[in-house]
Amino acid sequence: MSQLLLGIDVGTYSSKGVLVEPDGSILRSHVVEHEMAIPHPGWAEQDADQVWWGDVVKLCRLLLDGNPYTGEDVGGVALSAIGPCMLPLDASGRPLRPGILYGVDTRASEEISFLNHRLGEDVIYEFSGMDLSSQAIGPKILWMKRHEPELWKRVEHITTASSYLIYRLTGEKVIDRHTASHYMPLIDIHKLEWSDRFSDEIVDLNKLPGLGWSDEVAGQVQPAGAAETGLKTGTPVAVGAVDALSEAISVGVVRPGDLMIMYGSTAFFILVLTEPRPDPRTWTVAGAFRGQYNLAAGMATTGSLTRWFRDEFAADLEKESAYNSLFAAAAEVDPGANGLLLLPYFSGERTPINDPKARGVIAGLTLSHTRSHVYRAVLEGVAYGIRHNIETFRSIGANVQRIVAVGGGAKGPVWLQIVSDVTGLPQLVPANTIGASYGDAFLAGLAAGIVNRGDLDRWVVPGKTILPNERTKASYDGYYGKYLALYDQTRAIVHDLSQ
Repeated sequence: MSQLLLGIDVGTYSSKGVLVEPDGSILRSHVVEHEMAIPHPGWAEQDADQVWWGDVVKLCRLLLDGNPYTGEDVGGVALSAIGPCMLPLDASGRPLRPGILYGVDTRASEEISFLNHRLGEDVIYEFSGMDLSSQAIGPKILWMKRHEPELWKRVEHITTASSYLIYRLTGEKVIDRHTASHYMPLIDIHKLEWSDRFSDEIVDLNKLPGLGWSDEVAGQVQPAGAAETGLKTGTPVAVGAVDALSEAISVGVVRPGDLMIMYGSTAFFILVLTEPRPDPRTWTVAGAFRGQYNLAAGMATTGSLTRWFRDEFAADLEKESAYNSLFAAAAEVDPGANGLLLLPYFSGERTPINDPKARGVIAGLTLSHTRSHVYRAVLEGVAYGIRHNIETFRSIGANVQRIVAVGGGAKGPVWLQIVSDVTGLPQLVPANTIGASYGDAFLAGLAAGIVNRGDLDRWVVPGKTILPNERTKASYDGYYGKYLALYDQTRAIVHDLSQ
């Protein structure tokens, strides 16, 4: 009987797949890497077939190679991916251009200004539960309509990364409500349904996918998808989720008051709520399951910033061990990095400042500073940004009861300790931070009826808790105030430089 669960997550720089038993035991896992294209400053793109679908095919073939598992053993599939993205398809379902990525792509600033002026910023906020930002897909659709008119004439469908993968497997066009919440101002955040209130300015709603919840069945694997992946025709495929939401599920962040901090290429925050709590500095979105909302937030450059630093300033180190060397050296530097302060806005910034023209700033450099000091300042700058988001949650009355740290950045104690010291908050780190693909496997089980929601407690194994050092916290409090002031006092200059 087919009982194994397949979860695949397509991330910004790599994709991961896991094959899991119904009790949560991992049988196999694989990772494949890819790149993100930056054809112009402020743009971020990926090829939907070569990167997104190509990774899914590779991972299915690696995991189900017949030694000993095949597609016949799989009882359910779920996929997650970066998002929200904007991918236009023609009448045959083929991509017309590379996918335009989530908030790291800031090309639609003029379209945001136009829609705010045309429709009313306050009206959009009341309807959508958040302000338009680089994370919003409506302005990016409008950008294509304005700047690529010949391609636009051929657009029959607009989708996102995870939805395109579902389409390639099943032929069904469906999007989870969490990701769709960012297709503003095309969705009513209170009804969680598409709305034609503002669609005339952007796109015909018939070009958008159907809406579903993450644990529902989107469709079954069709012969074309089965031929490429090795999966069995008829295997149920879940609606799935954006990568961050699947990652939250993977570590048990499913109850009201749970907050996930995902340390990935970007930092992403998901706080589980029972009702919407809109605030212009954050994102109010649907949850994974019916009856849930999430208060979400995201920083634009965190893990991608450490990767940039490694590639540009630590090329002398062995690539496989470069991060270990950099973190070890940073651990020897005192808090405050000998008077350095860094704004981590290297691709603009998402929440809570929502400023696509923000840029990275390093203040306080002297001839006495070394590479280790600057790397420590990178880690601390991200930590200040995390604190800024958590304090924003608190200011709007959102109750944070438990913080769970996940993602690649959560595997090293140095960065986690800095964040706990800066925020003054403990962080739980599960014994196995496998990632979004593990949450996908659980969603696959829910959709296929192989597991139930209560089984998640058995899947998530408790790990360690990172406790804050109160003495270090007191030192960081002063730096945090300067961090906020540094942005305010350099904003006009970096906006000019961003042009």
